[in-house]
Amino acid sequence: MAIISPVPRRWDARAIPDLHGKRFLVTGGNSGLGFETVRALAAHGGEVIMASRDLAKAEVAASRIRGNVVIAQLDLADLSSIETFTREFTWDRLDALILNAGVMAIPLRHTVDGFELQIGTNHLGHFALGARLLHKLGGARVVSVSSMAHRMADFDQSHLKEQIWMKGDDALKYNAWKTYGRSKLANLLFTHELQRRSDAAGWGITALAAHPGWSNTNLQMVAPEMKGQSVATTASSLVNKVFAQSAAMGALPTLAAALLPSLPGGTYLGPDGLGEMRGYPKLVRARDLAYDPRLAGALWGISEDLTGLSWRVLFEP
Repeated sequence: MAIISPVPRRWDARAIPDLHGKRFLVTGGNSGLGFETVRALAAHGGEVIMASRDLAKAEVAASRIRGNVVIAQLDLADLSSIETFTREFTWDRLDALILNAGVMAIPLRHTVDGFELQIGTNHLGHFALGARLLHKLGGARVVSVSSMAHRMADFDQSHLKEQIWMKGDDALKYNAWKTYGRSKLANLLFTHELQRRSDAAGWGITALAAHPGWSNTNLQMVAPEMKGQSVATTASSLVNKVFAQSAAMGALPTLAAALLPSLPGGTYLGPDGLGEMRGYPKLVRARDLAYDPRLAGALWGISEDLTGLSWRVLFEP
């Protein structure tokens, strides 16, 4: 018997249905993958909030998009900014929360609240945002943008908090790429734990994840720019232009995860080309550790402790 994939072959933005009446929130929506995600959703009639740390950049980006796009300030590296954003959030519901924003392989930095910046932004910031918006997410999709880099990282379950703080002796062992990979592994662990908790509590959330393969965005240039390495910045840009696929192609797995009705919770999508580096969306599998329920539960508990936010308490009246 032939197995029919829930992802149509060569699915792209032309297959997106009419989205009038649908509401979406995209973090990091002013550039790269986030921008292309916002543009595709708005082009098909969706109402989209483009959440960005830099309002000036968001205004410029939104001016380039046709459709119903609202910009809003959100700094995922600052728990008070997340609280302000959600307190001022006026929509009564979301059809999809797309957790796209992120930083990659940067020098050791910390968030306003003292967490290592990569996991503090890529995981804890999104964890806190979802917790505060949980009452808006009944029946919604929550899509986390992960990366193939999750395969290069690990968590020491006896040392989870220390790996999130990354201070003192732990700071001396900081590796930018491994830490980035750890944050992307956290995205996948979060996705599966969210689905388990939604199923158990009846939240009605469908949690999915996607990765863009190797896509031409400005994410790769941030680290050398922060280090003042102008030659490396230029080289990264040139390599991207030659070898990477476009950001519009890289956004397709995220869009498919947010929109294809046939996808079950826990689905992970990536490009269908060689090594999942480029191509159209397909079902992919993460490394086995990303499906470890004990690690996911431990990370969830520590994330609640560090952010001071419990999804269950915020959701229930």
